[in-house]
Amino acid sequence: MTVLPDDGLSLAAEFPDATHEQWQRLVEGVLRKSGKEASGSAAEDALSTQLEDGLRTRPLYTAATSAAPEVRSGTGLPGFAPFVRGGRAAGNAASGWDVRQRLVHTDPARLNEAVLADLENGVTSLWLTVGRGGVPVSGLARALDGVYLDLAPVSLDAGAEFAEAADALLRLYTEAGVAPEAARGSLGADPLGHEARTDETLELDGAVALARQTAAAWPGLRALTVDALPYHEAGGSAAEELGLSLATGVAYLRALTDGGLGTEEAFGQLEFRYAATADQFLTIAKLRAARRLWARIAEASGAPEAGAQRQHAVTSPVMMTRRDPWVNMLRTTVACMAAGVGGADAVTVLPFDHELGLPDAFARRIARNTSTVLLEESHLARVIDPAGGSWYVEQLTDELAHAAWEFFRTIEKAGGQAAALRSGLVAERLAATWAERSKKLAKRREPITGVSEFPLLTEKLPVREPAPEQPSGGLPRVRRDEAYEALRARSDAHLAATGARPRVFLAALGPAAAHTARASFAANLFQAGGIEAVHDPVSVDAGTAGPAFAASGADGGMAVLCSSDPLYEEQAGAVAAALRAAGATTLFLAGRPGTAGPFVDEYVYAGCDAVAVLSSVLDRMGVAR
Repeated sequence: MTVLPDDGLSLAAEFPDATHEQWQRLVEGVLRKSGKEASGSAAEDALSTQLEDGLRTRPLYTAATSAAPEVRSGTGLPGFAPFVRGGRAAGNAASGWDVRQRLVHTDPARLNEAVLADLENGVTSLWLTVGRGGVPVSGLARALDGVYLDLAPVSLDAGAEFAEAADALLRLYTEAGVAPEAARGSLGADPLGHEARTDETLELDGAVALARQTAAAWPGLRALTVDALPYHEAGGSAAEELGLSLATGVAYLRALTDGGLGTEEAFGQLEFRYAATADQFLTIAKLRAARRLWARIAEASGAPEAGAQRQHAVTSPVMMTRRDPWVNMLRTTVACMAAGVGGADAVTVLPFDHELGLPDAFARRIARNTSTVLLEESHLARVIDPAGGSWYVEQLTDELAHAAWEFFRTIEKAGGQAAALRSGLVAERLAATWAERSKKLAKRREPITGVSEFPLLTEKLPVREPAPEQPSGGLPRVRRDEAYEALRARSDAHLAATGARPRVFLAALGPAAAHTARASFAANLFQAGGIEAVHDPVSVDAGTAGPAFAASGADGGMAVLCSSDPLYEEQAGAVAAALRAAGATTLFLAGRPGTAGPFVDEYVYAGCDAVAVLSSVLDRMGVAR
């Protein structure tokens, strides 16, 4: 009979402490089974992941291997410098984060319908595009008709028309009898962000004048927004996004204090906007690092208590896909969770059909309900900074903060944010970062579910009304799916012209156990380019391969051999000969180069440049660009 110990819950008391070295030896054994030989720290390195900005994620973090004790103990408490754990003492625990809906429409009446529907169903503040690409300034009153302006904060995004839009909103507050202290939100002046988007230079004088007005008469409003989305959307990394936001914020602080505001007043006029991605830990660390960095700026400015950064997080437009847009719901849910856990004051979830045009009512409903579920059912806001104390999160926060600070210093040495934009430094740096990331996307090292992985060629995309054209002319707006979208568009045009998608024949050899993995891999890869993979019959040999290929309708004489290495040695030569006799002109083999003999022309394998392969295949199939 087993006698249970009566010592409370000291469940590990009888077990000896394992050492890091013992764990590494277990890892060595796992790697050895997969054909890799590595020992000690090299074994741990083999499981590490290289991130952008020179950062590296390790497979295990412990007190001994993570950030120095002074870093962990120096993160402080919510509401106190350096504000890593939150800019407000209560964080979002009291009422959750602000659920801020983005609304874009040129028709004031239709915009008003969407505004009222969203506010009646869970949205707590509005983010309106005004002027070019949005509702006209003259239509703002109609758009906000019926809105209780003392209850619903409004944030404006008006580009070059920020002064006119702000004047219109302030006039509405006055006409509605809203007390100055009850008006909340952001007037959205962002001259440098507008320049980044459009290459149009705006003087800072207008933003300074607006800040003086709000500081004097509207204590609940902030005049300026430091929008980091232009840099994120141009392909920037997390550290670059942070560094450029710091440089922009510092430029605004200098202009505001030169314009007559006190240092603390100047800090109180800024709100920061960041992208939240489906990389949840990086997003959490980015928001925490942003607060720490801004607190350092406040300390250096002689106003340490004014350094509580107000943050608006927006689910990343870069990660949104046009194909299989339903998966965007999953991406935005993870991003929203990360933004909330990371301590963002306001969170905007972009609707899943954001890249297809104007979101419909259903998509906006799902977007706002994402926050509602996370707040009301998952209770994410009950604990302030729940990731705080995680060895991984603390280490990543610290490393990201240091990388961002170094880039900020680079911008400052170049003369500040305006000079760095106009000299091309910012564009060149972001383009280089995106070029490296594009290589990973092309090789599917960074997978895109529903696009580069598990695409569905038979999907019917929802049709949406075209969205208003957004300001452009400055930094580019990149998307993760853009290379694959171009391939799929070629396939769609071919389908429309011929009634069929381009096809490739999969010649699977041997039993399912031998070919399933590589056949699935090959089908997945070709479908990512809009190429239908014909796999009928399920398995072929030298006698059946020719007739099966002839019946497949494969374009351009394309066929792919799929099986295990031993079966390639036994059957691939004879099957390849049969395929060529039946008209196959290009034979691919699913496997590493050199797996089979000279009877194949090309190889497809994990890590190959899928975009280059697919583009070449479509060319050879005669599919128009």
